[in-house]
Amino acid sequence: MFESLSNKLEKAFKTLKGQGKITEINVAETVKEIRKALIDADVNYKIAKTFTDTVKEKALGQNVLTAVSPGQLLTKIVNDELTLLLGGQAVELNTKGSPAIILMAGLQGSGKTTHSAKLANYIKKKGKTVMMAACDVYRPAAIQQLHVLGEQIGVPVYSEEGNNNPVSIATNAVKEAQQKGASVLIIDTAGRLSVDAEMMEEIGNIKKAIQPQEILFVVDSMTGQDAVNTAKAFNDVLDFTGVILTKLDGDTRGGAALSIKTVVEKPIKFVGMGEKMEALDPFHPDRMAQRILGMGDIVSLVERAQQVFDEEEAARVQKKLLKDQFTFEDFYTQIQQIKKMGNLKDLMGMIPGVGKAVKDLDISDDAFKGIEAIINSMTPKERNNPDIISGSRRKRIADGSGTDIQQVNQLLKQFEEMRKMMKSFGKMQGASMRGFPGMPKMPGMR
Repeated sequence: MFESLSNKLEKAFKTLKGQGKITEINVAETVKEIRKALIDADVNYKIAKTFTDTVKEKALGQNVLTAVSPGQLLTKIVNDELTLLLGGQAVELNTKGSPAIILMAGLQGSGKTTHSAKLANYIKKKGKTVMMAACDVYRPAAIQQLHVLGEQIGVPVYSEEGNNNPVSIATNAVKEAQQKGASVLIIDTAGRLSVDAEMMEEIGNIKKAIQPQEILFVVDSMTGQDAVNTAKAFNDVLDFTGVILTKLDGDTRGGAALSIKTVVEKPIKFVGMGEKMEALDPFHPDRMAQRILGMGDIVSLVERAQQVFDEEEAARVQKKLLKDQFTFEDFYTQIQQIKKMGNLKDLMGMIPGVGKAVKDLDISDDAFKGIEAIINSMTPKERNNPDIISGSRRKRIADGSGTDIQQVNQLLKQFEEMRKMMKSFGKMQGASMRGFPGMPKMPGMR
């Protein structure tokens, strides 16, 4: 995410490295590189020019303190302006109503149905009762997909077989949600491969019939400026309340994220960061700006961990670590929870200073497979009592996991080192220790 833009901005700031003061010449050179970086990231030219003109004006209008280098000063100015360009501050979802109705809009293939379910899962975890309605009457597969996803996350789905009128389905879904006492109703609508009058009229009629609290436009961030143009076309008809940017974990240049707020004057409310149902994050402009500039996003990382890791489970693991009773069974559970947090490379990129270090590494989501195979080849007794794993047991575990005995030995050794490290760390931190245990470098992980 934003790797190319981040690299080019870093290169631009190097122009000021070693400079003792801000001058019109060195700022002009840096700003020129920043503008090129933004345009290469598929940001609208007018937006890129306005952005860099503002940065230049602010930079030339400031004196550099002795404790701050010109590069640091310009980085701060760019960070502040990027935050404003992305929306300034986070805008919360409106879930007030009986029920609160959220209408999902967007083109076919943007991830609308999947993100309807992701949003339902997100709201459900906030303690609200959620229901979804399938109003894409043109694609039976979309209706089936929503039912499957609903079952997966434990959210009921309303649909009507044989009814080809999406307006009446949506209206009936609202009545059903009221009768069942649902707090929030999410309505998935039909999309097309491109914007057309028939689709716009249909979703406009649904809006008039149900009067939603939120209309969220779901857009594929990898389509760049096309995404911005499509957003404008939808907004002209629907006057939507916010945007969900999908596939932001992919090989995207970021132009849609950086342009969409300026063009449609509507906030980005959520970003999709992967395929898992948990991979939906509230959008925070300040945090995203920091990530683009390579500063990490430790707050979002902690929030993701809090969503996945149960406090009681964390307390239980803490006690076991302090008593040196942490087992492979516990370790395996922790791995599954970490995997739920999303793409591993994306998670590492949230740690300040780590993003640059891993940008050229190929970190697969299958990185834990070797460890999981070894643990799965252990008996329950061995997983709960690692000390009993003798030479013959190690040979059996290696054969069963498709690894060799050296890899099994390495895992056992590093697991023991981790237990000792976490036990001593736990003693130092005492009751303040929270979260999940650190991960040493294990077999099968780069």
